[in-house]
Amino acid sequence: MSLKIRLSRGGAKKRPFYRIVVADSRMPRDGRFVERLGTFDPLKAKDDVSRLVVDGDKAAAWIAKGAQPTDRVARLLELVGVGKREARNNPEKAKPKKKAQERAAAAAAAAPAA
Repeated sequence: MSLKIRLSRGGAKKRPFYRIVVADSRMPRDGRFVERLGTFDPLKAKDDVSRLVVDGDKAAAWIAKGAQPTDRVARLLELVGVGKREARNNPEKAKPKKKAQERAAAAAAAAPAA
């Protein structure tokens, strides 16, 4: 059984509110969970204390037991001071595609001629 620390959505339409839960990876997003670790309210101001409420000790204990946080939860836990998220870098994704590179090369070749 693989455990995930992930967000479970609550709240009304267009008014999201999330609970940070430990759940079996096979369960639905808002389905059965093992334990609730905290809450996250993205509509509150970033400097508001109640925007992110997490029990860091419980989260660290679940990570030690082998639970894997999702990308978003790993970012949130890093803000609280639980764990360190490794930075992602994909320089290939930022490069222009083939046609855009051809247009840029054609424009660069035409510029000195003019």
